[in-house]
Amino acid sequence: MKKYGEELKISELRISLGDFLKSYNKNLPHGFPKASLALLREFKLTHPLFFKHGDLWSLDEHRKKIIDWMPPRSQES
Repeated sequence: MKKYGEELKISELRISLGDFLKSYNKNLPHGFPKASLALLREFKLTHPLFFKHGDLWSLDEHRKKIIDWMPPRSQES
C-alpha cells in the first residue's frame, strides 16, 4: 500500500514538458505510440483548458487524455 501512495504522489507532481515526456514514454504500456515534444505541444495548443497551471504537466491530469488523443494522429503519419 505504501508503494501505491508513493506512485500516486509522483503522478500528481506538476512537472516541465521535458520531464513529462520522459516519464510518459518510460511508463507507457507496450504497443502504445510514444509521444514527442511536437505532439505534446500540439496537444497543449489543441486543449488549452487542460492546462490550468500554465506550462506544467502531470501524469495524473494529462496521461490518459494524451493516450486517448494520440492514436488517430499516429495513424495519419
